Amino acid sequence: MIAIIDYGVGNLYSVEKALTAVGGEVKLTNNAADLKRAEKLVLPGVGAFGDCMKNLEATGLIPTILEQILMHKPLLGICVGLQILFERSEESPNVKGLGVFKGEVKKIRAGGLKIPHMGWNSLTIGRKNNLVKFGASKLMAGLNDKPYFYFVHSYHAVPANENLVTATTDYGENVTAAVELGKVFATQFHPEKSGDVGLKVLKNFVDM
Repeated sequence: MIAIIDYGVGNLYSVEKALTAVGGEVKLTNNAADLKRAEKLVLPGVGAFGDCMKNLEATGLIPTILEQILMHKPLLGICVGLQILFERSEESPNVKGLGVFKGEVKKIRAGGLKIPHMGWNSLTIGRKNNLVKFGASKLMAGLNDKPYFYFVHSYHAVPANENLVTATTDYGENVTAAVELGKVFATQFHPEKSGDVGLKVLKNFVDM
């Protein structure tokens, strides 16, 4: 069972429908026992970093989520669900993130392009430094060169360790599109809104 963490934000039903379409057995839940029973977790998120953290804290689920990550349970963060895995964000400077990844979420310096970055953009898949110990992206496996995904965001993650970044997109600057370490995966784009390529990413996660 894949538990989608329901903390009042995110495209929960779109994510549920997409995961079900690729063979996932899915449950929307805000129950700690369900997270512990689940084989995998999905952490969605839309809106502001601070609001997402406030809502998540209100559920009391943060200790359970961090515990499950430490137990190497696969987790997929989506959109702001990626951002709150980091330590902090320029959007909400007084709010602490989950701190799963070291680094900061920063506003996109788009060079005159419209913010938020909204719409379809192509990805460049691959780590900046192709280190053997990091390896190829499991989440992006089987995708063609330069696949297009759907984005809606004004901020992007800047990890302390740049080798966490497994995909980028260009929007006035090099923008983090996906990160991955161990069994924690996250996308800034919305796979559930990205057609067949998005379903391929979700299928990769389901099949892990």
